[in-house]
Amino acid sequence: MQLNRPETEGIDKFMASRQAKLQEDTYFRVMHLLQKNPDFTQRELAERLGISVGALNYCLKALMGKGLVKMKNFANSKNKFGYVYVLTPSGIAEKAAITHRFLQRKLHEYEALWQEIESLKTEADGPTQLRIQKVAQGGH
Repeated sequence: MQLNRPETEGIDKFMASRQAKLQEDTYFRVMHLLQKNPDFTQRELAERLGISVGALNYCLKALMGKGLVKMKNFANSKNKFGYVYVLTPSGIAEKAAITHRFLQRKLHEYEALWQEIESLKTEADGPTQLRIQKVAQGGH
């Protein structure tokens, strides 16, 4: 039994939240690729996503277990096993919801990064930069 100590509760929640976001991002990326390329093999999907085949397999099983993705036999598939992965109707709806959340997170990250860049620009153009220029020019 694990007890949450007050000093680690915030970190534990942050890590759980971060892990959930990463998992959702992976689900989004998998469903996005599957919707565009249903006959990709697991190896092709894994390569495009930059993850291992084992990690992709785990993700696909989770998506299938949730009823978001299903495997269908398809004789004309380039996949040598003759199957394709397709989003179910609930998978399409969930992908739309995940897409919205993904976009919101990325916009928030963009804004935070933009603010950090602007802050660093201001800092680089401030008194420290003037001192560096003076030293470079032989001044004190």
